[in-house]
Amino acid sequence: MKRILISETPQKIGEKIKLSGWVDTRRDHGKLVFMDLRDRSGKVQLVITPDKEKAHDIAKDIRNECVVEIEGVVKERPGGSDNESIDTGGVEIEVADLSILSSSKEELPIDVSADSMDLNLETLLNNRTLSLRNKKVNAIFKVYAEVISSYADILRKNSFLEIKSSKILNTATEGGANFFKIKYFDRDAFLAQSPQFYKQAGVSAFERVFEIGPVFRAEPHFTSRHVNEYISLDAEMGFIEGFEDVMNQLEKTLAFMFSQIKENCQKELDLYEAQVPEVKTIPRIKLTEALNILEKEYNKKTDKVDIDPEGERLICEWAKKKYNSDFIFLTHYPSSVRPFYTMPSEDPQYTKSFDLLFRGVEITTGGQRIHDYDKLVESIKKHKLDPKDYESYLETFRYGMPPHGGWGMGSERIVQKILGLENIKECVLFPRDVKRLEP
Repeated sequence: MKRILISETPQKIGEKIKLSGWVDTRRDHGKLVFMDLRDRSGKVQLVITPDKEKAHDIAKDIRNECVVEIEGVVKERPGGSDNESIDTGGVEIEVADLSILSSSKEELPIDVSADSMDLNLETLLNNRTLSLRNKKVNAIFKVYAEVISSYADILRKNSFLEIKSSKILNTATEGGANFFKIKYFDRDAFLAQSPQFYKQAGVSAFERVFEIGPVFRAEPHFTSRHVNEYISLDAEMGFIEGFEDVMNQLEKTLAFMFSQIKENCQKELDLYEAQVPEVKTIPRIKLTEALNILEKEYNKKTDKVDIDPEGERLICEWAKKKYNSDFIFLTHYPSSVRPFYTMPSEDPQYTKSFDLLFRGVEITTGGQRIHDYDKLVESIKKHKLDPKDYESYLETFRYGMPPHGGWGMGSERIVQKILGLENIKECVLFPRDVKRLEP
């Protein structure tokens, strides 16, 4: 007999079927043993009666999370015993045969079947392979999968070509000190801080490119919004008239992504009582204006150069009050806090760049890039870097590069803010930070 999924059982009433999955819970009522069986599609109740001696003996001693295979008949639940919290709550399986495919060897260190994983973060992550089986934790990664797939879908629809770039580089992309140095045979190399150089090379060949891939930041931080390895959603587009074109494309991209998350992940969103905002026209203000607002409205003093995490939270609070928007673009960051490849604005102390904030946190950095070879070399020198270290990067710009720009977006931060998670590590499958290198 061919296995079916649990979600199909309501359409099989009266039929004998085969299911395979994990034992979610077991309830021994003396003669009758009840179990909830879980597979990728959902859960269903099993009933094992004493007249099925072999199945009954196995069921009496079975542990939660054992992997089992059963055959049985799908029946409607007796009147008044429906479980309205699950799609299969109107049926149960009267088990004829039960076999263990893989045993759970010992008592579980955490309760996977709990409605909520009320555990501290360390316990949750130290037992990661188990905690991922919990329906609420599991839901995080179903939302995450929709973020990734919808991002790719909308960019492909807008003529972006997907690329995959190397993560082992001969020089640090962003400069500075927040890079991982590795040994590459007899040479030093670096893990990519971003795919920026390769995206720009992609523009020179394909005009529009995007990438979904890991990036690495060697920052020794212990915050709720940082990890040392994350998945970046990048894009770069050529023949732009200004960095406004990049923001317009990003708006369009997010509008599609959020509509797909709302349409395809409602069950998962409900577990977190999460509301997905509709993305319309996102307000745009200069960073200097934002810093003035913080000082005037919130009495927050700043260095007038950049915005800190508290400032991001407060300016988002202001945008929600003034524009009823969960998003805000901050534009024209100073040249001193932007990478050398960022296009200067008309006032050269500022740049044609932006950050996009969502519910108090920066999720995207982007802008227009310098496309002229000589200006790029000049900018490298202004940032106290040596053009010789960037020869392979500069080579792209010797042979004609269109005006272009793009963004890098933190996928985990999007999931974190949609679901209202306290720590970004909750939405990383196996997070890496200063201390955590396993599982």
